Amino acid sequence: MIQILLALVMMVLTIVSYIASLHLYRQHRRIYTTPVIISTLVVIVFLLLFQVPYETYMIGGKWIDRLLGPAVVALAYPLYQYRKVLKEMFVPIVTGTTVGAVVGIGSGLLLSKWAGFSNLIIHSIVPKSVTTPVAMSISESTGGVMPLTAVFVMIAGIGGMLIHPLVMRYSGLTHSVGRGVGMGSASHAIGTAASMERDALEGSISTVAMVLSSVIVSIVAPGLTLLLL
Repeated sequence: MIQILLALVMMVLTIVSYIASLHLYRQHRRIYTTPVIISTLVVIVFLLLFQVPYETYMIGGKWIDRLLGPAVVALAYPLYQYRKVLKEMFVPIVTGTTVGAVVGIGSGLLLSKWAGFSNLIIHSIVPKSVTTPVAMSISESTGGVMPLTAVFVMIAGIGGMLIHPLVMRYSGLTHSVGRGVGMGSASHAIGTAASMERDALEGSISTVAMVLSSVIVSIVAPGLTLLLL
């Protein structure tokens, strides 16, 4: 009974925080008012203030986490809308996503190794650029810590969403395909959501890049980690 009550409280906390953050974002559209940032901070402050362990939060949080799968599947609709464009740009999309996936793995692995982190941290940070369910599976198979990987995935997604306007402005990247590939392969679902809000075509490309990146990282990450560690 107590666990059911805790699950309901944590679910309500998360949902209400997000709805309130979404309302704030609609009133003041700024990068720093993005719902995922504000709602995450609200939940973190709540857990710290009331000293609620992560395991307790996940009693209810895990049910929201399981909705990630259906949410990703729902992105298939814009893919269908722009299927002709996707077919025409197949080679650039696959090439760009492959490069992005390898750079994502290599940068996380080499920088964390250079910084002197333990192998446990390195294994947890390697799959940071793919969507959470896939990243956690890769982390578990390579010896990382799944909750820690989830944190790194969140940092990569939010970080990419925050800095991508500057990166794209100064790099001169304006084409929807290039922007979509960059967001999908570097900032997974959070980046894809930002792309989808800006432009449906860019969001569709980002969705493809996110899915392809998950497949590529799943194949490449274990072998590259063993090779470089």
